[in-house]
Order: sequence, then structure tokens, then C-alpha cells
Amino acid sequence: MISSLQTEFFSLMLDPQILRTMLDHLPGVFFFVKDAEGRLIAANAAKLERLGLKHEKELIGATDDAFFPPDVALAFRQDDQEIILTGKPVVNRLELWLDEQRALNWFMTTKLPITGKDGTIIGIMGLSRRCEEKGAQHAVREVAAAVAYIQTHLSESLTASDLAKAVNLSERQLHRKLRETLGSTPHELILRLRIQAAAEALTQTGSSIAEIALDHGFCDQSAFTQHFRKRTGMTPRQFRQRHTMA
Repeated sequence: MISSLQTEFFSLMLDPQILRTMLDHLPGVFFFVKDAEGRLIAANAAKLERLGLKHEKELIGATDDAFFPPDVALAFRQDDQEIILTGKPVVNRLELWLDEQRALNWFMTTKLPITGKDGTIIGIMGLSRRCEEKGAQHAVREVAAAVAYIQTHLSESLTASDLAKAVNLSERQLHRKLRETLGSTPHELILRLRIQAAAEALTQTGSSIAEIALDHGFCDQSAFTQHFRKRTGMTPRQFRQRHTMA
């Protein structure tokens, strides 16, 4: 009875997207929809304003590459693809996004898969917001410190023990905090940040791929290419060509 009442009510709506109007009036909440190819399909007014857009039509069909540096856009794409492949939602995960000054800062993001009529996942939808809870802010500071330490020691051989000691946590605390906030282990985070920084170097410098591999902690170009392709779907050379042409 309850489910039929709900179905009947929704079927009477003049505009099936009327619920999106509510999202336009939630302060500090940034809503978006992307298809499986990473193309933006919809966004609320707050997200459009933060991206510097006046109309939603300016956003439709664009990818994150149009608004963010290649390494940041790559991080978004990696997270989105994981949701599309596994069907598992991401709830309250730390992610870099634009603050009021349009500088990158930490936000809490929740993303859900969107299932099509044939049962396959056709995209994702998500909400981002600033961290306001004291506990979350403390976790943000600790995770940000871990990220910053990795970013300044990319070429070094880092272990979870090294990282925990650098941010004054036990290894167990470090694992737990990274898993809760980033959905990652220390090893995965180190590797991910190396790939993101290497992606930026591929587009911003003329260094050879072999040099970039060594500068970002990979033992050789072959290992770099293997990890890069696994997480981006393309080789470092293809990534460089794509973004140089763009």
C-alpha cells in the first residue's frame, strides 16, 4: 500500500525533476550528475556558480578536465570509475574541490551509482559540502598533513610506518583514518598521489616519461606505465598527447 501510494504520487508530478529545485536552495551543497563517460549532465545552482557558469547548458557534456588541472580531474575520474565498476556508493569521503575563493580545499563528498532501465550503471550522482563537524575537521587536518607529507617526498621510498611517524599517528590510526576519509590504504594513497603528480608533470613539463617516472618514486618507466595505465585507462604517452592537444 505504501509503495503504491508513493508510486502514484510521483506519477502525478508535472515535472519529474522538481526535486532538483530543492537542491538549488540548500546552502553550501553542490550537486552533480555525470554519465559513465565522465560527462557532466546536470548540476545545481551552487555548483554552476562555483564553476563560474551562468547556465546549466554551459556544463552539459563537459568533463572535469574543463574546470580543473589534469591531475585533479584524473583523481575525480578514478573515483567515479570505481563506483561505476563496483556499484558501491562512496559516503562522506574527503575530496579536493573549489572553495569560496575557487582554490582547491577539502570537502566531504557522497557519490551514488545511477542504474539504467536495463540494470547497468549509466553514471553517478553526488553531493559535496564543506566539513563543519569538529571531528571531521580534525580528521581533515590529519589526512591533509599525510597528503602534504607524501607530496613533498614523492621521489622517496615511503612506508606506512614512515608516514604514520611523520603525522604523529600510530600505523593503526593512520590506516583507519585514511580508510574512513579517503577510502584508501597508505600504500594506495602514496601510489595515487604519485600518479596524480606525474600526470601534472606530463602536461606541464617537457621532461621525458622515464625522468618523470624516477622523479615520482617509480623504479623505472615500465612500472610507471603499468600503474598509470591501470588507474587511468591510458599510457603516460597517450595522456600527455591528449592533454597537449586539448
